[in-house]
Amino acid sequence: MAGTRSRRRRRARTLRQAAEPSPPEPAALSSREVAVVGTSGSTSLLSSGPHVCADLPDTLLHEIIALFNSFHDFLAFIGTCRSWRVAFSSFPSIYTSNFPPLHLKPNLYARPHSHGIKPVLLSDCKWKLSDPTHKNVSLCCSVPQNTPNQMHYLGCSYGYLIFSYEEHCLLVDVHSGTKVKPPKLRSNNRLGYFGGIGILTGPLSSPNSCLLLCSRTSMFEWQVGTNSWSEHPLTLKGERIHQIVFFKGVTFVMDVLVRLHTIHLSPEFSMQKVKIARDPESFFISPWLVVSGDMLLMLDLRIGSDELNDDSCYRFFEVFHLDFSVEPAKWVKKEKLENQALFVSLDRRNPAFACMSPERWGGKSNRVYVAKLFDDPDETWTAVEVGQRVRKETVHSLYYGLSFPSDYSHLASLWLYPSLVYGTSQ
Repeated sequence: MAGTRSRRRRRARTLRQAAEPSPPEPAALSSREVAVVGTSGSTSLLSSGPHVCADLPDTLLHEIIALFNSFHDFLAFIGTCRSWRVAFSSFPSIYTSNFPPLHLKPNLYARPHSHGIKPVLLSDCKWKLSDPTHKNVSLCCSVPQNTPNQMHYLGCSYGYLIFSYEEHCLLVDVHSGTKVKPPKLRSNNRLGYFGGIGILTGPLSSPNSCLLLCSRTSMFEWQVGTNSWSEHPLTLKGERIHQIVFFKGVTFVMDVLVRLHTIHLSPEFSMQKVKIARDPESFFISPWLVVSGDMLLMLDLRIGSDELNDDSCYRFFEVFHLDFSVEPAKWVKKEKLENQALFVSLDRRNPAFACMSPERWGGKSNRVYVAKLFDDPDETWTAVEVGQRVRKETVHSLYYGLSFPSDYSHLASLWLYPSLVYGTSQ
């Protein structure tokens, strides 16, 4: 009897296996099936083993990447196998902005200029990373133990926080907490006093990546992996650098007077002011430079007033793009952002981003997502429609004034993409 039951079970199992459909060939996947693989990772294709996943053609993987809606989708994708990570690294970087950046909320909040220009204690420097598409999920991180323990904050770039103090410099990966210590700078560099700003020219793992640190008078350049710094004079007449962005292979610098300059590091260092036509409409009050695909945008938080009440002032955002097709170049107003949203933080030393098709992840087009000052721990950012009035109760959290951004020593609320997004092939 036992032998008969065993034979019956084997026969039933064989019939069930024969009745189950075989998994489709990778090349035959429809776009709908690709979407499911890219977002949920729960199809039979993924469960059939890493040897099948590794054989998918890059063209199909790139279709999946284009459907990312969040950083969580990205993590699920690169965690599948090495060939998928390599496929992402070969994908045009312009499409990585299909999902929104993460928000960094520091654990300590200080109102602007409440403590003066003082170094921050790294042992107290902690933050929480959150995803706008998964508000109930967050990651808590901190700066690893370091000597010296106090440093000035200089900015965030390619997923790294940048600090310096006297001759010391430190890079901290925002997502993993790992640190990188460049060689020592010359003393008396004045980086932490009223104007220090730091930025990477590319992902830390990429060839020829450089770290640039700027004071009012000098730019210090460290090519990653070397043992020394180069120092270049800045022709800004002592004015502070407001923001640095990279656009079409060129470094653009905006100073505190909203003058635009280009910087070239090779074959030798050079700096040149960009000639821009003067126009009363492009007199910017509180501006941000934002790179959006093949356009260089200027986002400005402007001041308006009611015609019937001169004492009633309000704020509103306007957007311009720089038209290089005319000589001199000209800022041209855009009535709306069309199918994209912008992400900015009040400290211009932090990165600004343009995100395409925000409705895909629950956002809205023609909006500016501002990582703001916050008294309420749950209100870490706000969304404002371009051209619409900023509500009175949010004005204080969006506007510092004309002279200074946030405290130059403190880490403030900001948006970023972790270094993983820029170096997944490593």
